[in-house]
Amino acid sequence: MSDLRFAPGQVVDPKRAVKYGALRVAEYRFYSMSKWMGAIFAFGLGNPILYLISVGLGIGALVDANTGGQGILGVSYLQFVAPALLASAAIQGVMDEVTFPTMDGFVWDKLFFAINATSVSARQIADGVMIVALGRGLFTCLLYLGVLLAFGAVPLSSVLGLLASSMLAAWGWAAVMLAITARLEKDEGYFAIIGRFVIAPMFLFSGTFYPLEQMPIYLQPLGWLSPLWHATELGRNLSYGMPIEPTMFFVHIGYLALLGVVGMAFTYPKFAERLSR
Repeated sequence: MSDLRFAPGQVVDPKRAVKYGALRVAEYRFYSMSKWMGAIFAFGLGNPILYLISVGLGIGALVDANTGGQGILGVSYLQFVAPALLASAAIQGVMDEVTFPTMDGFVWDKLFFAINATSVSARQIADGVMIVALGRGLFTCLLYLGVLLAFGAVPLSSVLGLLASSMLAAWGWAAVMLAITARLEKDEGYFAIIGRFVIAPMFLFSGTFYPLEQMPIYLQPLGWLSPLWHATELGRNLSYGMPIEPTMFFVHIGYLALLGVVGMAFTYPKFAERLSR
């Protein structure tokens, strides 16, 4: 027989179950994710290689050649786009984990209701989803950084800074998307709409491929509102020292953090409301 030691009359410790509820939800989600880990690894490694070959080296070679070897803002085009590509990969990574699993938990399999019937609270379920999303984003970032280092797109000394700025953007975006997805009663092409009319424009109009200042002034506010632009500006400063006013440096950080805080503030009540029905 197994040697299990409990207090007299006690079979389980309910306080411990409540305390680590979010981790238990995350554990389940990580286990589910492991079933398609091969695809996650392939996309996480294949995307940066294809982007860097086609955009960084292909288009980048033309840009560098037509600027007398000066590239953009005094660095090669590959170095210029690398922080933006990294931040974009982090945002896309978390996006997949706060949308489909949330719809699955509330609408398709309704697993969140079963979990909530235990000692795990609605807030812990939301936290568990976020933990997994950030874990997916971190894994994607690490793969991307490995490829960027191999291509010489970023210096080794900038890795921690780039990782922090990209993950801060990922958290801010994930929190907002989790708050929105938690309010959906059914999927009516929502994910396709977000991909085509939010993710794609954000990728194009956030200074990813050229400085935001080169866009028409009436389009620049799209970049100012985008977490990708703020993360890209931080990443370029941390990667190759692109000048940023000290005030703007903290504005970028504050904006991304504000997205995360506000997003989760709207997420928790909605999870609690839906799971109490």
